[in-house]
Amino acid sequence: MLIKRSNLTYPDAPDLMRRRLLARGMKVGAGAVVLTLTGPQLAFGASIVAVRMWPAEEYTRVTIESDTPLKATHTLVTGPDRLVIDVDGLELNPTLRELVAKVTPNDPYIRTVRVGQNSPRVVRLVFDLKEGVAPQVFTLLPIAGYQHRLVFDLYPVNPPDPLWKLVQATEEKQRRLTSSLTEPADGEDLIAELARKHAGEPLPGHKGTPPLAAVTPPAVVPMPRTVPEPKPSTPPVARNTPAPAPLKVRRLLTVALDPGHGGEDPGAIGRGGSYEKNIVLAIAKRLRQKIDAQPDMRSMLTRDGDYFVPLNVRVQKARRVQADLFVSIHADAFMSPEARGASVFALSERGASSAAARWMANRENASDQIGGANVGSKDVQVAKVLLDLSTTAQINDSLKVGRAVLDQIGGMHRLHKRDVEQAGFAVLKAPDIPSILIETAFISNPEEEAKLNDSAHQEALADAILRGIRAYFAKNPPLARSPSV
Repeated sequence: MLIKRSNLTYPDAPDLMRRRLLARGMKVGAGAVVLTLTGPQLAFGASIVAVRMWPAEEYTRVTIESDTPLKATHTLVTGPDRLVIDVDGLELNPTLRELVAKVTPNDPYIRTVRVGQNSPRVVRLVFDLKEGVAPQVFTLLPIAGYQHRLVFDLYPVNPPDPLWKLVQATEEKQRRLTSSLTEPADGEDLIAELARKHAGEPLPGHKGTPPLAAVTPPAVVPMPRTVPEPKPSTPPVARNTPAPAPLKVRRLLTVALDPGHGGEDPGAIGRGGSYEKNIVLAIAKRLRQKIDAQPDMRSMLTRDGDYFVPLNVRVQKARRVQADLFVSIHADAFMSPEARGASVFALSERGASSAAARWMANRENASDQIGGANVGSKDVQVAKVLLDLSTTAQINDSLKVGRAVLDQIGGMHRLHKRDVEQAGFAVLKAPDIPSILIETAFISNPEEEAKLNDSAHQEALADAILRGIRAYFAKNPPLARSPSV
């Protein structure tokens, strides 16, 4: 039998066969029968749409996207460490081979990848590892422009502890704060006194909280190269507001900064092609630098690169470092490009404060489905119970800090809503940490998209958020805690 495209050719078919085929309306040539397949082609394997890799210190994710569901089995091999994955229903093709080139030298867990046709309809992937991993392999259903996804998450056997990293990075700063702190006389500015000791000279003519640029920290966290330096243009000037009272604390105040989305989840996409995940990470890094420049504060990021973090893990990270405040940073989007302005949200236990707030919460809560949370993980199930323990006190504190931040943002940028809105945001459900979500602007508005990409605007926005945070802590001192934490 000869096979040519969709035609099956049978040489020298018997007369009986010829008559039967003619009766069924099939073409019969001289000395041969030609069978034309007019229906769907036989599938010899799934069609691969894309392969992606997201390396990060927390874990490396590998994604294979296909038009039909894939099944895979995996085996860990030692001496040397390797992860062997057999994917059923596949034929090796150029798209799959692209996975080899996607391994970067800075991947903390994958050294190389080898791809081959192990047997008919089975493709074998061999990941040569730099250290032992605890892999999770799962599938995701089509959503938000993605088709079927087969996901490999390679977690380290000994994962990094965010609390240990934070304490180690700020140990000297905490020691200086604790050892140098003395009870100030009435009216003396404690923060200014600390700044004078660190900088070696008094702050000229200032009696309230020193300006953000006036505090010279012992060690400023350098800005990553991925964040552009501020342009020489003059940023928007905030309206005049009373300086917040000095913060009288004997330990560092910890702020958890949460850049939304990441990795497989780009968030909203502007008309100019900007990704929300990239903009909010840039703003969060600027804000982290400013917080770490304060002598009495420190910060941590729930993600510091382009990778996906499930909503409950973001909350767990903030609780692990015993954060005094949780700030989630986003960029809004709407179907109409006319929508504009910044908003601040807090959690609600009684439903959303508006239809827009409900719509926004549903969109942000879909991040786990788009980004690809492993719903089969036991840790996720435990975390869901935790997220139902939010208290009225936490919500009340969140509304206070939300109001303080909204007032400051309103001094340098148009507001979409002048009151703190409330809705059931999953990422705000830490039961013991005041938590707010800031929608910095509408990325779907071309004018605001341009501002969000402007370094000077990002700087001014980070300044405003920090002023709001300090104003809140000045009126609402955090609970006492060991200075060593």
